[in-house]
Amino acid sequence: MKKKILVSACLLGHKVRYDNGDVPCLDPRFLKWYEEGRLVHICPEVVGGLPTPRPDAQRQGNRVVTGNGNDVTEEFEIGAQATLSLAQTHDVALAILKQDSPSCGSLFIYDGTFTDNKAPGEGRTTELLREHGFEVYGEDQLDEVEQRIAAIDVQ
Repeated sequence: MKKKILVSACLLGHKVRYDNGDVPCLDPRFLKWYEEGRLVHICPEVVGGLPTPRPDAQRQGNRVVTGNGNDVTEEFEIGAQATLSLAQTHDVALAILKQDSPSCGSLFIYDGTFTDNKAPGEGRTTELLREHGFEVYGEDQLDEVEQRIAAIDVQ
């Protein structure tokens, strides 16, 4: 049986982003993994109790706040914990999460100033998954994912 891959629901075309949009990943490898039934999806922010659409949020240290200053750290934490539980339940091999997101970013996130500037960092869900030994990649790192999946499949 092939190992599962945890993915951000927006990458599958689910309209769960803060702006009620989606960002489907149309890479043939991603579609192949979908057809193989490998993908387990979640939107940590929605599972954490935030609506769609919702105000844009960014990390500011250990807090997550909206552009108008509302603290949504608790919702982000609930979503991160639910995502970790899903990953553990499905024994996923790795995760492909939405780059730049305050939940899912794996290399860069917005810098917390709401000025469209990005900084090296990771979202809260990515941080928690990595703390528990899961490899997390962005949708722009499918070459690395493909290599890891190939290695895992031969184990």
